[in-house]
Amino acid sequence: MADAVLFVILMAQGRTEWANQISAAEWGVYREVITAAQARGIPFALGGAFAVASYTGCWRNTKDLDVYVLAEHREKMLEVLVACGLEDYYSRLPYDRWWIYRSFRGDVIVDVIWAMANHRAQIDELWMSGPEIDLRGCRVRVLPPEALLWDKLYILQRDRCDWPDVLNLLYAVGSEVRWDYLVHRIGEDVPLLAGALSVFRWISPGRARRLPAWLWKELGMAPPGTETDDAIKRRTDLLDRRPWYVPYRREIAPAA
Repeated sequence: MADAVLFVILMAQGRTEWANQISAAEWGVYREVITAAQARGIPFALGGAFAVASYTGCWRNTKDLDVYVLAEHREKMLEVLVACGLEDYYSRLPYDRWWIYRSFRGDVIVDVIWAMANHRAQIDELWMSGPEIDLRGCRVRVLPPEALLWDKLYILQRDRCDWPDVLNLLYAVGSEVRWDYLVHRIGEDVPLLAGALSVFRWISPGRARRLPAWLWKELGMAPPGTETDDAIKRRTDLLDRRPWYVPYRREIAPAA
């Protein structure tokens, strides 16, 4: 889907109001980094909670900002962090420098990311192709849903699982995803995508039917049946009784 069309959809659904929930202290640091990077002409896109909220309207405060860049712009972005008074987080907690630079100022964290955490791939132009949104007066680009889904499918760890984000993205914008492109990029790992779609179909069969019919065949899966979404609440509660799924979050009304 074209950048401009997806931007219109997001704005029409009021999906930038979540940004008002960011505290003044956190936003002050984020805004300083964003405007400094833009002033230097560094291409970047926001990921993590900011990108997910842009598509779902639901804000989950992770107390950090994920800034995605091409590897060629990494050093320039790190210079921005230093100029903004942020320090390397490595002395507090060592991390894998192959794919990320973690920085902090006070209790606020800003991460610069140029590769996937599992070393699967470097950040490329796909990640820079998402829509631009208005974020409290700052015009910024967010990751496209294809990049978010590809990245988050692999985060399935004992102490952290991003599949709730995957399911929320599928619910919110699944019908707008460039599925042919995403399947191609995932490549031999496509059974992982099939696993997530199987869960999504179980939770929201009605929404799953909005996905292209060829996708189910491509993944070797039966297409969703005629079951309605009446069981959504019961099934999501089986996974987590807290309000984690888009239709039951207070920030936005259930989609039609």
